[in-house]
Amino acid sequence: MSSKRKLLAVLIDADNVNPKHADAILKEVSEIGEPALRRVYGDWSSDGLNGWSKVIPELGLVARQETANTKQKNASDIGLVIDAMDILHGGRFDGFVLVSSDSDFTALANRLREDGQEVIGIGEAKTPKSLRNVCNRFILIENIIAVPTSDGDDQSTESKKHLPPPVKALPLFKAAIGKIDSQDGWYPLSTVGSRINALHPDFDPRSYGHAKLSSLVKMLNGIETKQVGTHLQIRLKS
Repeated sequence: MSSKRKLLAVLIDADNVNPKHADAILKEVSEIGEPALRRVYGDWSSDGLNGWSKVIPELGLVARQETANTKQKNASDIGLVIDAMDILHGGRFDGFVLVSSDSDFTALANRLREDGQEVIGIGEAKTPKSLRNVCNRFILIENIIAVPTSDGDDQSTESKKHLPPPVKALPLFKAAIGKIDSQDGWYPLSTVGSRINALHPDFDPRSYGHAKLSSLVKMLNGIETKQVGTHLQIRLKS
């Protein structure tokens, strides 16, 4: 029997997200759960948001009009926050996806987590650490839209040019392993990966040029791997 997919409320800040990435973002969310509610917030009278006019109906988004009555005041942010709290109190969803690079949503993410909600953030690399770290998981838009190679595993050579080398991830694996008990020195990769994400919500193997955690770890000279059934286990080399 398949487990029930968790229902996610996806709230998009149109002022901070390029509409051409919306489809890829929703596909990424669909890998995590069911994007049952999908709303996008903006002042649609603004010429800067014209690109959303075609995307909204194509992706089944619900556009929420937020008109700024005062200059320099971001009405979209306020509208999104109010909706998020209404949705929270409705108690129908298992988690929230906040799509924005704006640190103003840090307090909202923190409030949702205080209420036991899973919070997934999606934003660009410019997103401040304050918002990244308060989420259970933070996904970079740059990773979502990266071009894969023909085998669907690692990113293309062109897309890797500005990425850190895989060896830069080794300290993250060492720190995570140091917090997990083991009788024989071997650790399930899935457990290590979960611990890394708990310590670093924005960790993603795609940030190091690899679509999968297993592909990344096999590139690290300081780690040994072995296959046990369908599971990969790892340990630090002496």
